[in-house]
Amino acid sequence: MTGRRVGWRTAMQDALYGESGFFTSGAAGPAGHFRTSVHASPLFTSALHHLIGKVDAALRHPPRFDVVDVGAGRGELLTALHPLLAESLGSRARLTGVEAAPRPPGLDASIGWRRDVPDGIVGVLLGTEWLDNVPLDVAEADRDGRVRRVLVEPYTGAESLGGPVDAADAFWLARWWPVRSPGERAEIGWPRDVAWADAVSAVRRGCALAVDYGHVRDDRPVLGTLTGFRAGRQVPPVPDGGCDVTAHVAVDAAATATGSPYVLLRQRAALHALGVSAARPPLDQAGTDPAGYLRALSRAGAAAELTDAAGLGGHWWLLHGIGMDPPLPQR
Repeated sequence: MTGRRVGWRTAMQDALYGESGFFTSGAAGPAGHFRTSVHASPLFTSALHHLIGKVDAALRHPPRFDVVDVGAGRGELLTALHPLLAESLGSRARLTGVEAAPRPPGLDASIGWRRDVPDGIVGVLLGTEWLDNVPLDVAEADRDGRVRRVLVEPYTGAESLGGPVDAADAFWLARWWPVRSPGERAEIGWPRDVAWADAVSAVRRGCALAVDYGHVRDDRPVLGTLTGFRAGRQVPPVPDGGCDVTAHVAVDAAATATGSPYVLLRQRAALHALGVSAARPPLDQAGTDPAGYLRALSRAGAAAELTDAAGLGGHWWLLHGIGMDPPLPQR
């Protein structure tokens, strides 16, 4: 089946969030197709719980503490955080998932679920691997160096060059991702900047954290990063609803879009600051406490995956403080 070619932003919107989109259909949800830090180890959840504790203390323990997860999938992160927050915050905790998909069956009744970010958040806004799925357009320089929009056929993934990018796209590209040589590509990230700024604006006091794979201006990939994932494997980014279509985030552009103070650091550094260590337990412990040694060894292995600089540890943490300083140091 073939059809007319459209911009990548339109194609991604339909493929990911349409009636039969990748994120809106299927019982397993995204977790059935790719592995994130949330799915990799409970240590990631524990680190976020530690961060939430820091924010709660900085806010002087407000009577209501919101934890809002944008791009909540099937509620995996909130489900993991729920018992931890019930113990540390008690009835003050209010958990809310924001997702285009319907409320997952079996989700704890105390966890809210909605399609839009609630206003007036006091606490923490989380976006773990959300911004990479905010649809965007792709640009490419033609043989004469003119920057043109890339068009795609939704059911086949076939591409061609369309007309020149518009003024808003050209403005963003000039500042954040200049494209000059024929064949060079850029993913036009201003829709993500707007989405992140809108989400952060809903926080009245507290912090907003985006965790995602991305790049900064001095390290943009010349051919872009647009790709697909299906059933745990990387596949061509065909926008037909059958696979995840994703592109890395221009994290420095998103960081400056909100006007709020921020720190930008790699996940490896962030998790180390929150007490996650991949250090192996002392071998002597194997003789005196073999069960404890095996548990510690397992934790070290999980921490190593989360902090691997070539994998999940290379993700960016973009952390804003709203009415407070960001609770992690810049590194």
